[in-house]
Amino acid sequence: MSMGFGEVYRAVLREYPDILTVEELSRALGISTKTGYQLIREGKIECLKVGRSYRIPKAHVLAFLRVYEKA
Repeated sequence: MSMGFGEVYRAVLREYPDILTVEELSRALGISTKTGYQLIREGKIECLKVGRSYRIPKAHVLAFLRVYEKA
């Protein structure tokens, strides 16, 4: 049984800051960092590039989860 959007936010994402690193994104979604970078490369999760690192606004993670939930 998968958790709905609201349950994911309440159970997982609320604990994270408003801007996540790829490592935090991966922990929150339960995926590897390699998969996190792949989602960014494929444009499935929008991000900001700061220097050599990526920052993902929590709102973009939530948007990704909404799209994923509908699929």
